[in-house]
Amino acid sequence: MLLAKNMREIKLGIKSLMQHKLRSSLTMLGMVFGVGSVIAMLAVGEGASKQALEEIRKLGSNNIIITAQKPMDEQGQQKTRILMSIYGLLYEDVERIAQSFAHVLRVVPVKIIRKQGRLTERAMDMRILGTTPDWFKLVQRPLIAGRTLAPYDLENFSNVVVLTEYGARRLLATRSTLGQTIRLGSDYFEIIGIIQNESSQGGALQSPDQQIDAYIPINVAKANFGDVFTQSSAGSRTRELVELHQIIAEVDQTTNVESTAAGIEAMLERFHKKKDYVLSVPLALLRQAEATKRTFNIVLGSIAGISLLVGGIGIMNIMLASVTERTREIGIRRAIGAKRSQIVRQFLIETVVLSTTGGLIGIAIGLFIPWMITTVAKMPTVVTPSSLILSLGISMAIGIIFGIYPAVRAAALDPIIALRHE
Repeated sequence: MLLAKNMREIKLGIKSLMQHKLRSSLTMLGMVFGVGSVIAMLAVGEGASKQALEEIRKLGSNNIIITAQKPMDEQGQQKTRILMSIYGLLYEDVERIAQSFAHVLRVVPVKIIRKQGRLTERAMDMRILGTTPDWFKLVQRPLIAGRTLAPYDLENFSNVVVLTEYGARRLLATRSTLGQTIRLGSDYFEIIGIIQNESSQGGALQSPDQQIDAYIPINVAKANFGDVFTQSSAGSRTRELVELHQIIAEVDQTTNVESTAAGIEAMLERFHKKKDYVLSVPLALLRQAEATKRTFNIVLGSIAGISLLVGGIGIMNIMLASVTERTREIGIRRAIGAKRSQIVRQFLIETVVLSTTGGLIGIAIGLFIPWMITTVAKMPTVVTPSSLILSLGISMAIGIIFGIYPAVRAAALDPIIALRHE
């Protein structure tokens, strides 16, 4: 009903804009590029944030990861003779965490050994992880073939191994996968499964798994490789005694993660004389990343919003000039009975048409730019429906806000003075 009532003013406003096509098109450019830049910048920020959040979620938002690290006072020392460095997590730490915290569902110990993997003439350096079957429940990766470690593998001290897809392709090549015997160091293991690995992109976030991993029962790792590791370099040789390199604890609910992490850290401080571990909570990283995402989007949106503001000023400037040009027309309309509200509506309709049309074209550009960025630069971008609605809504609001003054000024003209205007 309201649309039908104002249809005459709408048609009149569009007709007036079409009489100056070039000027109207140039006026819309500010809104076009403003809306397009808002959508594109938010899409880039959303894509980067989504990628970071996804990497954190892969660690498990209910997990607490404790990693052994050499104490700071032992790092960087010159090694001129055989030394024994003792640090890292203990088998007893696993029992303490499992028994002391009611909210902990399972605890997974991890022993890491770096050895060469060899299958006939093919060889590659591998990271061997001695762990339990629960590892594959906490660090969930798709199973490509076979099976993962099972409880009876630990009970029977079975020399079995699960490879990553990357390692399997490098070593097995065209051979059949399951049932092959691979040599890890000086010991032989039967391949029982292949899992999909995560491609490590580096950065501050360290995933618990890598492309070159091979998973074996932790008691087999301890029996075959022991707890003492020897490293040789030019002029020196060092020995390290590390029982466990990593412990992953799963908490029942996300609300209990941070309090449980604080309790575990306090407990470790009691039993470790040196700070030979680092504790990370993916949930805390997730919250921090989400807060950073919000700030990032606000900053990007504000910068792009300046373009919309400039576009609005351009619309107001053109409409003020239009009022001056059309003073005689306004006087004639007032003289034949047009009300001030009708004059105001006419000019507001023109500004809204300019800003809305510019906003729709800007949406098309805003969709095209992220697609180009993803296609050419291989950067992830995410265009959200909210950014489209927000950008179009802002462009319409700017058209109304910046069109009010010219419309009111046009309606306030004295009809007699307007008729005398040349």
